[in-house]
Amino acid sequence: MNGKLEGKVAIITGASAGIGQASARALAREGARLVLTARRPDRLTALIDEARSLGGDGVAVIGDAREEETAHAVVEAAKAFGSIDILINNVGVGNYKKLADTSLADYVEMMDVNVRSTFLFSRHVAPVMIAQGDGIILMVSSMAGVYGFAGEAVYCATKFAQVGFSQGLDKELRPHGIKVGTINPGGVKTEFALGKGRTEAGVAQSDMLEAEDVAAAIHFACTQPKGSRIIQVQMRTMAEALA
Repeated sequence: MNGKLEGKVAIITGASAGIGQASARALAREGARLVLTARRPDRLTALIDEARSLGGDGVAVIGDAREEETAHAVVEAAKAFGSIDILINNVGVGNYKKLADTSLADYVEMMDVNVRSTFLFSRHVAPVMIAQGDGIILMVSSMAGVYGFAGEAVYCATKFAQVGFSQGLDKELRPHGIKVGTINPGGVKTEFALGKGRTEAGVAQSDMLEAEDVAAAIHFACTQPKGSRIIQVQMRTMAEALA
């Protein structure tokens, strides 16, 4: 099998479900070697086995993406493959509440998972990619990083932060041959925010995007010719209004 990502090494955070899981499958089909991280070992082990059956390879690193030791362990595991070609900062949480109902703990959790993890993994991957003179860093942000939505002020703040971080990092790293961009989907049918503003029944009955739809956009961004880059992809379903 000679896929578009044959021999490339890709890190995916939050890989045990949803967009991360679908992205792992999409990249494995192209021959990528995956370094997957999340907190659920059984799911990651099964996903690595599936990736191998699809033509890829990989390892799992169990850990909390908010912790620097996790980022360091993941980077070391990826370097053992010989390079770090792709970083997908996918891990994220949401908690849909009006501001007056949002606790400091809610705020800290969203900021730490969505923004701190993006910083940590990018911070530890960037020097490797600079030394290589090549690489792709993608943030899985949201349409909530493009528009503000009522009842999601803190979540929107974290997603706008990812977009701003990506724009600054693009200007910093592009001279080193590194591509930086964001994937901004609308609602996606995953486990995301269940019990924190979403219900299983509501998600199942919705017209939201499928995780595989977003994974297809990530695949597209990861397989661009060397001379082009994807800065931002905004995604909505055909059934969903723009704003």
